[in-house]
Amino acid sequence: MNKTAMVLYGYGINCDYETEYALKAAGFEAKRVHVHDAIKNPGLLQDFNLLAFPGGFCYGDDLGSGKVLANKMKFRMREEMGAFVNQGKLVLGICNGFQMIAKMGLLPYNEFVQKTTLGANASGKFEDRWVYLKINQKSPCIFTKGISELMLPVRHGEGNFIAGPEALNDIVKKNMVALQYVNRAGELAGYPFNPNGSMLNIAGICNEKGNVLGLMPHPEAYNSVTNNPYWTGFRDRITDWKGAGLRVFENAAQYLDEKF
Repeated sequence: MNKTAMVLYGYGINCDYETEYALKAAGFEAKRVHVHDAIKNPGLLQDFNLLAFPGGFCYGDDLGSGKVLANKMKFRMREEMGAFVNQGKLVLGICNGFQMIAKMGLLPYNEFVQKTTLGANASGKFEDRWVYLKINQKSPCIFTKGISELMLPVRHGEGNFIAGPEALNDIVKKNMVALQYVNRAGELAGYPFNPNGSMLNIAGICNEKGNVLGLMPHPEAYNSVTNNPYWTGFRDRITDWKGAGLRVFENAAQYLDEKF
């Protein structure tokens, strides 16, 4: 099977079932794998073509969001994950998953040296809202190919994207910024449209090849049009009942169909 996905779960990850559902809806053979089993037997990774880090509060975010699992996987699975990415396989980190792959250094350079982080929301509180997103059309990101805009939910306390000047300039220069928070008119705007104060309104970044994506909004949580709080206002115009978030997973499936 070319569309096989490992969905991590355990120790506070709580969006694994949603992520598994979205992947299956996009045509994947998805399997939830406990993080203990993945770390104990890193060779399991070679049975899959997509590795998903779902949202949640892994290890309670006690040492910082995603930090504990990021370190455990970095030091126990570094070679396997590096080879996985270099083979052109896919990695998707959503919310807490984005925090993990950023802090282990899988993003943005697959060098396992941390260059970016996700800090506490500038609002000083947990943000649970739907946001508007502009997709960078020049980005190499496989997951967002052909998508110009999205509306997705966020639910996090530490989503403030931060990077040093050198890393930030390189990410922008190489079009590794995949998604940005915008207002209803599609323009960069402050709070509440940028829910966490992220630099340059960054909601997600990819690596240079585009096969690794980390984003704070939850595409798996928009798997049916009825997930959208405004769906009753446009239900008479609905011709496709799939949620727009599924397009992220369908793009991944199409890429794997063509590559493997």
